[in-house]
Amino acid sequence: MDSNKTIRIGTRDSELALWQAHTVQKILNDLGYKTEIIAVKSQGDIILDKPLYELGITGIFTKTLDIAMINGQVDIAVHSMKDVPTALPIGIIQAAVLERANTLDILVHKGNLDFLQGRGTIATGSLRRQAQWLHKYPNHTVVDLRGNVNTRMQKLNESDWSGAVFAAAGLERINLKPTDFIDLEWMIPAPAQGAMVILAMQKDEFCKEAVAKLNHKETEICTQIERQFLKTLEGGCTAPIGALAKLNNNEIHFVGNLFSIDGKEKLEIERTIPLDNWTDFGQDCANEILEKGGAPLMKTIKKSLKK
Repeated sequence: MDSNKTIRIGTRDSELALWQAHTVQKILNDLGYKTEIIAVKSQGDIILDKPLYELGITGIFTKTLDIAMINGQVDIAVHSMKDVPTALPIGIIQAAVLERANTLDILVHKGNLDFLQGRGTIATGSLRRQAQWLHKYPNHTVVDLRGNVNTRMQKLNESDWSGAVFAAAGLERINLKPTDFIDLEWMIPAPAQGAMVILAMQKDEFCKEAVAKLNHKETEICTQIERQFLKTLEGGCTAPIGALAKLNNNEIHFVGNLFSIDGKEKLEIERTIPLDNWTDFGQDCANEILEKGGAPLMKTIKKSLKK
């Protein structure tokens, strides 16, 4: 170990992103590495008056840190893995995936769930959550909700909305999970939801070796299957695609789905295979979805998002 080298950890400047970066920092420090946190503001954190899918920028939450790494301003970057594009910039690699937290989406409400039996207004900035919600509750209205988790929670509290959908892991990590919530066990999460990833420069052997010590193999395998499913469907981070892989007794169980934006069309696959056969599992599941009508549905989705 080079005792003089300080690993510069790049992160977004939201409370959740900083929590993630400090978590990585503590582990590295405990392993004997020197570290420094460098926070930046991403375009996704700055542009809050448009839905994510309208911005049309792949990796809107990660691009600023990619550039900082390539320019040598930071050594590694810590991200919520679900925000990271499936194709990384040339020269940048996935160096470690930390052990996964809660994968569930939750509905934060205002103490009264009567609207679930009638009409309601639900807020989310995710097309995946929107599509799945409208599929289950076609009489409801879904409105856009942008910003970091603190901002979104404040907007919900100040609104007349019935509730809003959040990733449980994010709220739990910064102790922002309220008492009025329900687990949405029927909602398939975003690929890699609940996982944190560390990116590094491919040529940086020191940082790669240091960060590799934080890798959790089971989480790495499961998230790779989910992201392979996403990539094969050609869906960006904003497409209505859900995927969840779980390891149990040397078997991988996978469920993945693709929805139309309005939630009316749903294509789903659920399969279990031996762990040893996982390498192309996500791709195989995605190809099955494409053959069952997913190919024309993806064309329709992409056309809608370009308008």
